[in-house]
Parts: sequence; C-alpha cells; structure tokens
Amino acid sequence: MRRRLINSTLAVVLVVIAVFGVSLVIVETRTISNSAQERVEGEALRLASIVDSRLIGDERISGSILRDQVASDRYARIEIPGRDAIEIGTRPTGDVISATRPGEQGEEVTVEEPRAAVTREVGRTLLIIGAVALLAIIAAVLLAVRQANRLASPLTDLAETAERLGSGDPRPRHKRYGVPELDRVADVLDGSAERIGRMLTAERRLAADASHQLRTPLTALSMRLEEITMTDDLNEVKEEATIALAQVERLTDVVERLLTNSRDPRTGSAVAFDLDEVVKQQLEEWRPAYRSAGRAIVSSGKRHLEAVGTPGAVAQVLAALIENSLMHGGGTVALRTRVTGNQAVIEVTDEGPGVPPDLGARIFERTISGRNSTGIGLAVARDLAEADGGRLEMLQTKPPVFGLFLSRTPLARGVDGDQPDEKTVR
Repeated sequence: MRRRLINSTLAVVLVVIAVFGVSLVIVETRTISNSAQERVEGEALRLASIVDSRLIGDERISGSILRDQVASDRYARIEIPGRDAIEIGTRPTGDVISATRPGEQGEEVTVEEPRAAVTREVGRTLLIIGAVALLAIIAAVLLAVRQANRLASPLTDLAETAERLGSGDPRPRHKRYGVPELDRVADVLDGSAERIGRMLTAERRLAADASHQLRTPLTALSMRLEEITMTDDLNEVKEEATIALAQVERLTDVVERLLTNSRDPRTGSAVAFDLDEVVKQQLEEWRPAYRSAGRAIVSSGKRHLEAVGTPGAVAQVLAALIENSLMHGGGTVALRTRVTGNQAVIEVTDEGPGVPPDLGARIFERTISGRNSTGIGLAVARDLAEADGGRLEMLQTKPPVFGLFLSRTPLARGVDGDQPDEKTVR
C-alpha cells in the first residue's frame, strides 16, 4: 500500500510538472528571445539617433567615438552615404540576432548580437525550472511517504488488533488515528473486543460456577450410590435409590439454573414454596457428610413458612452455606428460620472460629477465601439469591452467621407464622 500511494502521488506530480514545466519553458524561451530582439532594436535606434545628431551638428563620427555607445558583446555597422562604413566590435559568426534602423540623414545602422547569449540565458532559465521541478518531486515523495505512513500504519495497527482478537486477547486498545474512516473501524473493533471480553468472562464464570456448584451434588450422589452398593436390604436400596433420583433431579436443576443465570442473572422463576421442605431436603443431603466428619447439623425456628423464590436456587444457596460451614467452620451447624417484616429468613451458623475481620466485608467477592478454596461458592450463592429478589448477607463474623432473606407470602393453610419455635436434631 505504501508503494502504491507513493507511486500514485509521484505520477500526479510528474504529470503536473510535465504539463506546466513544458509550457513554462516555451513561454520563457519566447520571452527571452523577444527581450533580446527588443534590446538589439533599441540599441540600433539609439545609435541611429546619436549619428543623426552628430551629422546635424557637423561633428566628427568615427568608430572610436561611438564605441562606448555599443555593448561589448554586440557588433554595430554604420553606413553613411559618401563615407566608408564604420564598424564597431567584432562581427559575430553563426546565428545572430540583428536589427537595422535608418537615420534621418540617410545613414543606416545595423546592430547584431550572437544568439549564443540568448541560448545561455535560456539554459540558465531551464536549469532554474529543472531545479524547482526536482525540489517539487522531492517534496512530493516526502509528502507521499508521510501520507502513506499515516494511512498504512493505522491499517497495520488495526490488523494487529484483529489478530489479537482472533488469538483470544479481547482487550480494547482505544487508539485513534485522526482519520474518520479508520477511527470508525477502530471503534467497531474496540466494541467487538469489549463484547468478546464480556462473552469470555461469562463463559469462564459459567465454567467456574458449574465446576463448583456441581461438585457437591455429585459428591452426595456418589455417597448414595456407595451406600446402595454396601447394603443387601432391598428396602434400604429402594430408599437410597429414591433419594439418589431426587438428587439427580436437583443436579439437573442446578445445571439449568446455571445456564439461565449465565444468560441473564436477573431471570428467575420465583414461586411460592414451603421453606420447610427445602431445609429438610438439605439436612438429609448433608447428613452423611457431617456424620463422616463427626459433626452435627440441626434446624430450628419458625415452621410452615412459605417464601417466594425458586426452590432449586434456594437449595443451592443453602448448600453453599452448609458446605462452607463444613469446610471452614466447626462444631454443630444450625439452620434457623425466622420472620422479619414481610421476609422469611434462614440463618446458617456454626461454632467455628469465624471470618477474619479483613475478609468480613469482602466475603462475597469472587476469589476471596480465607483458606485454600476457590472463593466462588458464596459469590454464586449471593447471585442466585439476588436473581430471585432475595439477598444473602453476613450478619455476624464471630461466630459466623449468614442470613438468607426471602419474600414471604400469606399462608394458604391458615397456619400463623408466629407459631412456637420447634427444634429438630438431624
């Protein structure tokens, strides 16, 4: 591209120089020739006037007297009737410029000048014109190189940007070049880079969330299958198989929920559901893991509460909190349901050391963890809660108390939400 721009610019300049340069040469040549002819004619006329005045005054006329009146590079011949011709200077040979003027006393004055002088002057003019043309060509080449670099360098940058996008680097460059068309292309590429970056971030986030959220259901399902293989009691096998099928359904719900949340985190399928059923299901699912760790998990608080949300999402949030207590907490884990205003609250607490003060305000940020874990679970749990219009908060750091707040609806069974507390050890 650079070569084409330089060649095209140089071609235009050469055409302009050829058209105007030739015309200028012709005009200057004619002007110089005409000027030389006018000088010779003027000198002949002036010399004739001098001769006339001397003849009228009966003064002496000779070559030595008139020599100063003729330029050194010219030749003059004065012919006076009845006298010998007077010659001044050396008569040139070859092509000459000549002018003859008659006088009033019958004399005739002829002045000649070698055309070589005109040729030399024309040559000097041509040399000046050629030098100007050469400077114009050099300036045109420099301008063409600058313009080519101005246009080609941005195109190279844009090609590199497109190549970076293709190689998986979606960082926008926000670089502009002062050329509207190129800046438009840069705007489009930067916009594409931002969209690709968001898409890649969403894909990576989905992969991380999926790996984290699927680990717990798969582990629980694996434990159920192990219990099935270790028992010969047909009734127990059926019971465990039924629980395993329920876990498979919840696993399917987890996958669908993750895909829906990755497309639009605000898209929810909130319904009114029995909060006790979700709590009971989570206690049954986590009971083997806590039993293996030598710990207990209990529930207490208000019963027969209905909340508005997605049961699968609420179950995932509780699973994240229970798993967090299993991994980082200690002692007994307690799930307590209560009512505040028009909200149902599930509090999850344990008897562990709690959350360090420097992590308390950032505990729900991704990659933030007090130990060697991914730091994704609580962040995903908060996103799931907010997608249904609820919220997940850390109410206390020592001992740690997490609160899941959900909207509450009036009970269809006519059971008042202010029933006495019950406590069940699972």
